[in-house]
This record gives sequence, structure tokens and C-alpha cells, in this order.
Amino acid sequence: MIALTPLEQIPVPAPKPERTYSIQCFERTITFAGLKRLLGAADYSKAGDRNAGLAVDGETEREAARAILSDLTLEHLYDHPLADDQGNVDTVMRVNYAIDPSAFGAIATMTLGELKDHLLRSPGAEVARLGRGLTGVMAAAVAKLCDVHELIYIARKILRPSKARTQLGLPGTLSSRLQPNHPADDLRGIALLCYWGLSMGAGDALMGLNPAIDTVENVSACLQHLDKLRRSSGAPTQICVLSHVKTQLACLERGVPVEILFQSLAGTDRTNVSEFDISVDLLDRAYRSMAEKGPLRDIAKQFMYFETGQGSEFTYGKHNGIDMTTTEALCYGLARRYDPFMVNNVTGFIGPETHLDSFEMVLANLQDHFMGKLLGVPMGMAPCYTLHSHITLEGQQMATELLTAAGANYYMDVGLNTDRMLAYFDTSAHDDQTLREIHHKLPAPEYLDWGFSRGIFARDGNGTVTRGPTWGDPRQFGSSDAEFRDLLAATPALYGFESAGPRPANRVSRAVKMNQGVGREAIRAELRVEDLQKITPMRVIRTEANTKEAHLNSPALGARLSAESKRMLTPETLAVQILISDGLSAEAVHYNMKDLLPVLLDGLAGRRIGVGKPLLAPYGRVKLAEPVAEALDAELIVYLIGERPGGDALASRSLSAYFVYQLKNAEVRRQAVQASGNAAIRFEYTVISNIYSGGLPPAEAGAVIVEKVGDILTHQAAGNRLEAMLKKSGSAATPE
Repeated sequence: MIALTPLEQIPVPAPKPERTYSIQCFERTITFAGLKRLLGAADYSKAGDRNAGLAVDGETEREAARAILSDLTLEHLYDHPLADDQGNVDTVMRVNYAIDPSAFGAIATMTLGELKDHLLRSPGAEVARLGRGLTGVMAAAVAKLCDVHELIYIARKILRPSKARTQLGLPGTLSSRLQPNHPADDLRGIALLCYWGLSMGAGDALMGLNPAIDTVENVSACLQHLDKLRRSSGAPTQICVLSHVKTQLACLERGVPVEILFQSLAGTDRTNVSEFDISVDLLDRAYRSMAEKGPLRDIAKQFMYFETGQGSEFTYGKHNGIDMTTTEALCYGLARRYDPFMVNNVTGFIGPETHLDSFEMVLANLQDHFMGKLLGVPMGMAPCYTLHSHITLEGQQMATELLTAAGANYYMDVGLNTDRMLAYFDTSAHDDQTLREIHHKLPAPEYLDWGFSRGIFARDGNGTVTRGPTWGDPRQFGSSDAEFRDLLAATPALYGFESAGPRPANRVSRAVKMNQGVGREAIRAELRVEDLQKITPMRVIRTEANTKEAHLNSPALGARLSAESKRMLTPETLAVQILISDGLSAEAVHYNMKDLLPVLLDGLAGRRIGVGKPLLAPYGRVKLAEPVAEALDAELIVYLIGERPGGDALASRSLSAYFVYQLKNAEVRRQAVQASGNAAIRFEYTVISNIYSGGLPPAEAGAVIVEKVGDILTHQAAGNRLEAMLKKSGSAATPE
């Protein structure tokens, strides 16, 4: 267990007035107002920074910013911490200043350009040592000065190994995190995806599931199931369910095997507290709980797992005027505090508002990997994409080839690249094995030995590790053909297990790509207002997004009511309002609403819950619920919105129900502030996702939504606070 330095004992210089940075470029004087602006201008242009007004238009300004940055000393960056919008140093920035003073002292007077040259000339051990003396802002600044070769060359020299049951990041190894996500958390489908991944030599980093339902009961069931699969297969790995840290801690208290503790991180306090419902204090408590009670506490040197990715701070409008690369580096400075077993970067996950195309995604991933390794965390990479961006499978593959050359510790295994629950596209076990064979990499040594024993791996006459006779055959882990057929029936988006070498067979690849094509078309579909009005009369309102393209590329527009709609909506004496929007799939609305909406309206009427005439908002985003709630003075918005298409063509019809609870009562808001640590909290959110015929059927979803509305209104809470109340009331009703 490492000692966590109390926040108040981390020295940070006081924020200083912004200074102006200027340079003469031929006949022009180019000026940047403030360090934040300079850092943004020096970066490669990406959609999120363009949307935030931080990117520059041309190469001349960009190179001018890099020239200025090159001549700034590390001491200058140290003396000028980036403040939040209120002019304060937040706790994420403060944690970043917990650096090795001797390492920093050795380079403080260097300019950033001199530091880059020193890193290029130095052996890996020296680069790794100096990285401990850098803040996230410093690492981001160096990354902005590096070209692609330099990002790869420097990162490749740094080893950041970690250890639980298996050892990650050893020389010559490339590991994978098996991700068996299922839209309904069906344990049979989860089992099949685990069997498939294990059969291809995936999962030596982790068997880790993102749950569709984040409750203590469901997460406990998933953890126990993964533990059973791990034990029955004999695979030397570790398990994790990637739910909220509060849920996992509640599971740990119950004695459930929380072997690796997960949490997503952001690079600003405002995003962590108000959107992720976490704080440094909570993470500190979580770390200590795992050190004292975690199942692997006696064998694992590290047991924390963090996920990051450029853009979340901008997407939530809480980036404090800091560019995406720099806020991402601040995440690594925060993760470093806990000496994690794994850090996973998912840049590309959000969409075109942060990274428009493959070029932007590839460059961002190389920067992220470089910064994470430099700052001292073990980096796994998940170059990924959504169908509403202009990123493609081929762009993702280019990223993995470059990142493997740069020394990434691991990738994801998402079966056939298709996440069946999160509706995005990541790396697969086929990719993992292909990269191992191209770059002469092996799994973790403990896992490789297990793979030999199962025939998943073998050695040829020259002693070279090859795929073995059972590689790619998931049936080896089942008990019978009947059981395997049952698992198959429970798992969507399966196009066959045939492989050609380490790759999916052509027939399988064509099916994957065809389904992606259908999904991309669904994103471009428009709402058919007249058809929806036939289900029940609706009020049509508008957002500030006037076109599909504006809607896809700028979430902020879809989160705001048009001026006309603001005037139209006035307070009503009704507790509940139903809001419907296409979101990222109009098809999801059309395929589900005719079965869902009548059940929902009848159920609310049966409970005598007052509800207004449903509202229909083309080009809406999730945050639109907040101004609608305020305009109507509603206690609760039930927001039915199309999810981004992913998985197979059927999944392009997937809908989510967001319950957006307005904290109107002063005492209720006080309790929410106390529970969340967010003094500015005004709304609490609960979500039910994957509503479609392949997940939660729409008619059944209508009944589930009615139950959840009743819970929220009864307990006057949503989100984690509601789940804690339901857990408490449920346990109170259960005899000892």
C-alpha cells in the first residue's frame, strides 16, 4: 500500500495573472493571450478544440505557438498552474503537482525544446525517471512538440510494468482486456464471449465487463459469474465489472470478489464531481478499502484500474478553457497517485464533436500513450470509434499498428470489434493476435503457460510460439453441445467463429462491415413526426441544432431549446413530463415507441401520476432535458432518446430512457449536495439503456420505466443516491 500525500500537503504555486506570449514570424507578430490559449494553439487541430475555440486555423499560427512553447522552461510551467474558471487550482491540478522533486530539479531550467531533445537522446530508464518529475501540463506541452516518429520513439523506450495475477508490460509482451459486454447483462452471452476471447488467447490483462445495469445486485451477480468463469477455465487473470466506484465498494463490503477496482477519470474537478460523481477524497477511500479488503491484496502490487480518453471535459462544457490533450494528461497525473494496475485510453469513444476522423483519432491516441507512459502509468490503448464519426475500422487498425510499435501494454478484446452494449467499435482478439504475430509479441508469461496447457498456443520446430490446435474454438470451455447452443442463442452480433490465420474469415468480416453500414445509415435518418403523432398527440419543440450535421458535430446545440420553444413552454402543475428525441438514431424511436409509449402512459395513469402531453424534439441531446424541466417546472423528465447505433443492424434500433430529476425542494437538494459533494448540483440522472428487441423489449421497458418513476418520486432521488436508498430499504426489509 502506497502512502497518499494529503492534498493540503502538495505544494502548488498560486495562480498568476495571464501573460501574453508573442513571436515575430517574418512580417507578422503573432500573439497568444494566456498559457491555456498557447497550449491549445500548439496542438494538432481536433474537432473538440475547434468547437471550444482553442485551435488555430493554420500551420503558421500553430508553428508559432510551438516555437514559443519550445522556449518556455519547465520552471515557467511549474510556476503557472492552470486555474479553473473561478481562478482556483482544483484538486486534479493539485494532485498533478505531487512530483518527484529531485527529478524535477534536474530539468527545471531546461526549455521544453531542450527537454524533448534530452528525452530523444536518453535511455529508457532515464526517460522514465524524469517523467516522475513532470506534471500533466508539462507532459502535454512536450507531446505537442513531437511528431509521430518522436511520440513512438520516446514512448517505446519506457517500460511501465504492473502486476496482479499476471504481469503486464514486460518486454516482448502484448496483453488484452477481454470485454464481454452484453446489452441485457445476460450471463449466458457473457459466458460465450468470455469463452471466445479466452480461446483466442485474450484476457491476460483482465476479464472486465461494462454492466448495462449499474446496481449492487446486478454488479455482484456479474462479478460472481466472471469469477466462476475464471475458476472453471483456469485462466490466470483477474476480473472486474466497470461500474461506478461507489457500486463496486458496496459489492466489496458484501464480500463479492472485486479483484480490480475501476473508475473513469476526467482532467477537471468540475467534470469528475458533477458528471462522474467522484472526488479525489472518494478515490483515496476506495484505494485504501482495496488495500485493506481487496481479494488480491496479498498477491497484487497494483489493483486500481482507470479509464480516460480525450474530450469528456469539453463534451460536458467543464474543461476550464483547457485543450483536450492537456486535460487528458491531467487524468494521468491523477491516476499516477494510485499506482494503478491498468490505465485504458478510449479516445474516439465520444464521437465527431471531439475527434472528427481517423487522422484526429490516430494522432490523439499516440499523444495519449506517450503522455501516460511518460508520467508513469501503465498504458493500455483502445483506439475506437462510433458510427456517427468519420473514423473507420481501417483508421483504427492503423492506430493499433503504430501504438504497438510504441509499446502499448494491452488492447481490448471486443468480439469482432463490436461492443454489443456500449454501441461503439474497439479492438478484438483477432486484432490482438494479429499484432502479436506481426510485432513478435507474446501474452503475459503466466497466461502463455496456461495457453500451452490448453493447446491454444504451441511451439513450432524452431521454438517459435504459434497458434495451437484449439485456438479460436470457444466450444472447448463448454460442458455440452446443448449448453453451447443455449449460449449462442443469448448472444447478439455473432457472425461466425471461422478464422483465416489470426483474422476473421472473409464471410465473417463482410457481415460485420455490412451491419456497420446499416448502422451508419440509421444515424442519418430523420424523425417522421407525422408517424409518431399517430401513436399519441405530441408537442413538437426545437433545439438550436437546425440540421443533422450541426446536431452530430455540436452536442451543445442539441442541448439547448430554440428561442421559439423557450417562449412556447410555460410552467405546468405536473410532476412528470415525457420528452422524446432522435438523439443518434431516429430509427430507435420509430421501432420502439408504438409498443413502449402506450404502456408507459397507461402505467402512469394507473398510478395517478400527473403527466403532460409528450414532447417531441428533433435533433436533441441528453442535456436538453434540463432546460425542458426548468421551462415546464417539472419534477421529473422521462427522456426517451435514440442511442448511437452499434453492434448489428438490429442494435441501430436501441433506445435509452433517461430519468432527469430536478432538485426543486431545498432539503432534497441539500441531501443531494451532501451525497455527491457537488455544491452546484441541480439534477440527478438515472438511465435504462438498450431498449429494443435484442435487449430490453419495448413493452417490457414501458412497465420498467413506470416502476422507476414511482421509485424516484417516492424517494425524491435519482442516480447513485436513489440506488443507495433502495439498497437500504431493501436490506432493512430483509430479516437477518
